[in-house]
Amino acid sequence: MNPAASSAPYELPLFPLQTVLFPGMPLPLHIFEERYKRLITECLRGHRPFGVVLISSGSEVGGEATPHTVGTSARITGVERLSAGRFNIETAGQDRFRILELRHHRRPYLSAIVENYPFTDPNPVASADLARRLRPWLSRYMTMLAKVTETPFDVQRLPEEPLALAYLAAIVLQAPPRTKQTLLTLPDTIELLEEERAIYRSEIPLLNAIIARVPSDNKPFSDN
Repeated sequence: MNPAASSAPYELPLFPLQTVLFPGMPLPLHIFEERYKRLITECLRGHRPFGVVLISSGSEVGGEATPHTVGTSARITGVERLSAGRFNIETAGQDRFRILELRHHRRPYLSAIVENYPFTDPNPVASADLARRLRPWLSRYMTMLAKVTETPFDVQRLPEEPLALAYLAAIVLQAPPRTKQTLLTLPDTIELLEEERAIYRSEIPLLNAIIARVPSDNKPFSDN
């Protein structure tokens, strides 16, 4: 049984990174450190997820890192085996969790006793209304990013379900990791949608200003 399917606490190997992972978010990783080669090998062998947590203090490579207490489990969806035991892996965010106790044991990597920490939805009617109000801001933001990166974007493909829309808004937001960690730590869907709408209302003018400063011959799209 996948321990993440249970609400009871369970032990989860941790991969501290300078990245915040959200449920549904793809995350490719290059695995080259010995401790993480062992972690991934054991996860593959046991068909188990591992936890991605933002580093609060310490280093991503080499030394010890202290993680934030809220993270997201990652399911391995693809593996490319390289020389010297290295991997390129594709992962996808699965379940939000919070750390109850860090475990330092004989394994070279960090693990923790965690419990699943799903976003609650205390008022589905309010959540649906907030999602409706966030949707045009997210659509505008993604349309701007799509033009800059010359990536197709279909506004009709935005999720209708409030939490799915909130996850997408958190994933595509071009913001510092600590801002994203704040979003990941919020207790419920209503607070998440409210905070995202406030962020997008301030970020879109900034993105417009950045695009306007790009020389016209370097812009990947017309001003018309």
